[in-house]
Amino acid sequence: MALPAQDERTMPAVVLRDLDRRPLEHALTELHTLTEQHGYLVVVCSQATPEPVVRRLHTLRSLLESDRIAVFRPELPPLGIAVLARQLRQLASCDLSPGVLASAGRLLTHYIHAGAVLGSVARLDRVPVGLKTHAKSWVPGSQFAVVAHPEPQLVKVAPGATLKGPEFATWMLVAKGQLQSDWLTGLAKEWTAHALRETPLPAESARWWGTGRLIEFCSYLADLSVLYQLVTSVRQSGCHWCGLDVLGDRCVFCSATPPAHEPPAPRALEQRTPA
Repeated sequence: MALPAQDERTMPAVVLRDLDRRPLEHALTELHTLTEQHGYLVVVCSQATPEPVVRRLHTLRSLLESDRIAVFRPELPPLGIAVLARQLRQLASCDLSPGVLASAGRLLTHYIHAGAVLGSVARLDRVPVGLKTHAKSWVPGSQFAVVAHPEPQLVKVAPGATLKGPEFATWMLVAKGQLQSDWLTGLAKEWTAHALRETPLPAESARWWGTGRLIEFCSYLADLSVLYQLVTSVRQSGCHWCGLDVLGDRCVFCSATPPAHEPPAPRALEQRTPA
């Protein structure tokens, strides 16, 4: 899902639709055109993306023989994926190199708090769920609040129930599925969110959370100046294989990692003549 622009500088998104159902040559032409038009391409997709789509994506990248296409699949719920993609679109308007922009995705995931209010956790396999909680999920009317990222949390929705949130000011985005609940309004106040905004539910949310009876939420940084400061404060290094500047120890375009560090040779002891 491509979210609306956060501000006037946010770059537009391109949604690669039906990659596994369209003729291979059509998808290949689209990807080639995008790469030639923009120079580099960062494809952000969910862990819940169907495997045929992921295979087709890697096939297209191989056929193009291009190290200018990065495939990034962070362990975020679908709404968190959409938020991260928009943050990268915001940063794309800044003076960041392609390698730094692409690897910024790994950095920014640490500042995203993503979860959901669920009507059942019987099929939830993304967060550890105990047997007692599984049993309670069969009670009619039960609701559970879950945080999947950055650290798993699960509580039964009840007066006084809460979740550990970010220690910095954020915005909160909410996507409603087939569930009604006012509990998130109180959570937004506890997390001191600047504002609570609504958006349609991503198509992959029900598959990711194991139920369509949910309200997905995501707390995130929205200010471009804050995002830019976070990214530029991290040390950059050059990829030893393709030469791009990147953040961290792995290039997201060519997937190369730095060679193992060779310890310095032991220094020979200086020969001394006994006095």
